[in-house]
Amino acid sequence: MRIIAGEWRGRRLVSPKGDATRPTADRTRETLFSMLASRLGSFEDLRVADLFAGSGALGLEALSRGAAHCLFVEDDRGALSVIRENIATFDARDRTAIEAGSVMRLRAASEPYDLLLLDPPYRTGAGEVALDRLLRLGWISDATWIALETAFDEEPQIKGLDIETTRRTGKGRLTLLRRSPAPL
Repeated sequence: MRIIAGEWRGRRLVSPKGDATRPTADRTRETLFSMLASRLGSFEDLRVADLFAGSGALGLEALSRGAAHCLFVEDDRGALSVIRENIATFDARDRTAIEAGSVMRLRAASEPYDLLLLDPPYRTGAGEVALDRLLRLGWISDATWIALETAFDEEPQIKGLDIETTRRTGKGRLTLLRRSPAPL
């Protein structure tokens, strides 16, 4: 795995060993960030959360493209070690924070994030449950973009969020979501 674009373009990432995590393939990550770039324009100064972070590849890609800060949330010990190693390799400690534990145990946000990146285990519904919870805990505003990776045959539906677009990528599906407009 490598960083696709930005400040760290072409630099290698370490991946967790074993089956506990499923790293997002370079091609899928490239597709996702192309989808996001066409909507965001720039990643400059964004506050990002990489949830179900695995190796941290999604959050590090956002940082490489100019995001100001990224919170990595992961509960697997091996993956946490890899995230720390990748952050150290890119000398990104001052632009990152790590929350060791389940996404389902996150507390209320002090302010909403600009971009949430979620790559939960396929076919568990964990992404939908997490987003429902984060919506209620103030992590998501009208300006927040959400990227959710699921299995290709999963069609996420989260009350309070609208699907902006989807794209199938091999065995996966990328879904971009936004907060539903408040009723008039």
